[in-house]
Amino acid sequence: MKYCFYLLLLVAFVSCKKNNSEPKVTTTESNYFPSTTNSEWETKSLSSLGWNQNEVQSLKDFLIQKNTKSFMILIDGRIVMEEYFNGHTASTNWEWNSAGKTLVATTIGIAQQEGLLNINNKVSDYIGSAWTSMPLEKENLISLRHLLTMTSGNDDSKQYVIKSNVTYVADAGARWAYSNVFQKLIDVVATSSNKSFEAYFNEKIKSKIGMDGLWNFGKVYTIYKSTTRSMARFGLMALHKGKWNNEQIINEAFFNESTSTSQNINPSYGYLWWLNGKSNFMIPGQQTIYQGNLVPNAPSDMYAAMGANDQRIYVIPSKKMVVIRMGDAADPSNSNFAVSGFDNALWGKINLIIN
Repeated sequence: MKYCFYLLLLVAFVSCKKNNSEPKVTTTESNYFPSTTNSEWETKSLSSLGWNQNEVQSLKDFLIQKNTKSFMILIDGRIVMEEYFNGHTASTNWEWNSAGKTLVATTIGIAQQEGLLNINNKVSDYIGSAWTSMPLEKENLISLRHLLTMTSGNDDSKQYVIKSNVTYVADAGARWAYSNVFQKLIDVVATSSNKSFEAYFNEKIKSKIGMDGLWNFGKVYTIYKSTTRSMARFGLMALHKGKWNNEQIINEAFFNESTSTSQNINPSYGYLWWLNGKSNFMIPGQQTIYQGNLVPNAPSDMYAAMGANDQRIYVIPSKKMVVIRMGDAADPSNSNFAVSGFDNALWGKINLIIN
């Protein structure tokens, strides 16, 4: 009996020593995607994440002060925060503004994987020559990739997209300038698919991930409008690099290209996605190069869809997180910029909760 007792003590001692010497293994819940046929969406509590709940009210106060209409945080696909302000509700549609550019880039990627187009081909292969007022030899330099990367070389001071406004400033690929001429990609999808852009988008993205919403096509702005949860659905697909549940909606290789530096002029820009964590960045309407991260307070691996009046989808793979913000401009004097100081201030508030 004594021998058995001492043997048990020895086994327990060795087991404890082994456990203490090995790294602690933690498990996380499996990735979750909400239903595409009903409104059910699983939630996750802040306490289960160990977040600082004492800072939540301060974040809400900030969001209200900054003219926010809706705000969401997803972790592992589950809703951690969902807030609506100023009469906005879960069923209210709101414009994405330039955050919707990422919808266009994703649709282009799907059309390419289906063999309908190649982003390395020139735009005129799909919509015909003389779609600009540039000399023909300069127009022929512009590929779909140049439209995706904001390097078409057109005059970015003229945002109304008609032929007379699409004029030459620099050779395609030589200059980064934020411009609405990307909207020609919508025409490319329509001609290459022999369907309206909206019909193709609805079939390939909207219906597959359960989005609602509609497009408003215009010469100055082409805008998508949807509920906040639909914006979050797209963000969740983006978190999973183009995958929804068990279906790869868009080729992962193309999505990785989209969320990586796309040219050597503005490293903080992909295929119509904004990228954090790069050495420098440029902003719309300027040729100035700013040193440092796009949003210093945000995680360095963040990529984002950014639209005027601070419409935002932030995607942070390292935290399995998606953050959505819709509303009026946080600062009305800076309402037209896709990038604003609001981003850094907001992430300062978020960090007080999640860190």
